[in-house]
Amino acid sequence: MVRTARGVLHSGAVTLAIIGGVLWILGIVALLTGALPASDALAVADRVWPILLFVVAVTIVAELASKAGLFDVVAAWLAKLARGRTALLWVLVVALATVATAFLSLDTTAVLLTPVVVAMAVARRMDPLPFAFVTVVLANTASLVLPVSNLTNLLASEALGGGHDPVAFLALLGPSALIAIAVSVIVLAVVFLRRLPKTYPDAAAPTVSDRALLRISGVVTVALLPLLVIGLEPWMPAVAAAAVLIAVFAWRAPRVLGVRLVPWSLLVFAGGLFLAVGALEAIGIGQVTSVLAGTGDDLVSLWQLAGVGALAANGINNLPAYLALESVAGSPMRLAALLIGVNAGPIVTPWASLATLLWHDRLVAAGVEVRWSRFVLLGAVIAPLILLLGVLPLVG
Repeated sequence: MVRTARGVLHSGAVTLAIIGGVLWILGIVALLTGALPASDALAVADRVWPILLFVVAVTIVAELASKAGLFDVVAAWLAKLARGRTALLWVLVVALATVATAFLSLDTTAVLLTPVVVAMAVARRMDPLPFAFVTVVLANTASLVLPVSNLTNLLASEALGGGHDPVAFLALLGPSALIAIAVSVIVLAVVFLRRLPKTYPDAAAPTVSDRALLRISGVVTVALLPLLVIGLEPWMPAVAAAAVLIAVFAWRAPRVLGVRLVPWSLLVFAGGLFLAVGALEAIGIGQVTSVLAGTGDDLVSLWQLAGVGALAANGINNLPAYLALESVAGSPMRLAALLIGVNAGPIVTPWASLATLLWHDRLVAAGVEVRWSRFVLLGAVIAPLILLLGVLPLVG
């Protein structure tokens, strides 16, 4: 189960950057040949720069907070709070994964929380896989909660109009998000919780090299959470928090800072993808997707759209699936159904969500083996249940 750590990450980030580079080339060719009008390309750039800036800023905040030991300390505190009771620790880890996903995005949960909960479980002589599966499943299914939880949500909340209003977003998707989380937790508990011991031994507290850095990182992170849900453009508080932490680390731990904090591969991939999908829309991909996704706001039509979104996400990836289908969503209810499909649905194939690939990278680096067949089987149970039940509140 747990092997000696290899100390290396999977090549997923490099692969992502290569794919993004190819998409950039295709988009530029479309621009030069006139298939993608310059005005359309500028409209795409104007739409996506605040979103990508938020992704960069919140990634830097999460990475620096992690390097300060914040997530390790929180996980250790949860283990202490549970007082040796595994079931209670399980619930607390579920809550932590849900909050991290909702406010700091699904990629943060996959990248930063996964190694923390794995180390927490190993230190207490428990199988780390049940806790690892909590992070990957909730990283995807809990990403329906807020606009900042997922890149697709930021795109959708903009398409809905009125800016990135968390209240309006919650009013539309809150019940569906609750169902997605509940279904995930119930299935995970049935499959994994019974395999864990009822109690666990105590373990030493994590070593913190700079307590001042830890405290400041904690204050900045906690202060950022409410600022992301008060109606500001999400990039504004995220950039401010990143600037504060960069300044503090430049003072206390300058060696930590570097260009590696920026998620370059994700930026290259996302930028190229936006450009390439813009070109496809310009040449009429909407005619094809409209046939597949159907029309109407009735329950069957919403199931159809959510199902097509989930199939497309599992076939290629959730971000291109959303971009390809956004233009045929039309109404708020249809857009919500699409988000259920592309956010909570892509947990069947490994490549359906970038968060899943990042999660696997971190498990490899931690020396934890996981069979993709187990992931596929688990997702094949959870995803259909969420699609079936999660769409119901939209027509209630």
